[in-house]
Amino acid sequence: MAELREHKVKRLHMRSMRRGIKEMDLILPSYAATRLEKMDDDTLSLYDEMLSENDHDLYQWVTGQSNAPDVYAGMIEEIRVHIADNPL
Repeated sequence: MAELREHKVKRLHMRSMRRGIKEMDLILPSYAATRLEKMDDDTLSLYDEMLSENDHDLYQWVTGQSNAPDVYAGMIEEIRVHIADNPL
């Protein structure tokens, strides 16, 4: 049975808040709160996949300490822009 979109958005928002390191606990919920509802199904699935990545890697990608894999590069850039426009 396919997951309802509404449930997927809620689940991804919760996964955004419950990360392994505090920095990502601060960054991702803000992004998720403003962007998840607007994402199409493919982008939601990509975000879901990205959330399975190691938090230390995610943090380094978002802060520009290392390059994100090509598959996530656009989304990571959106997160960077969001954080720049909405300081924590």
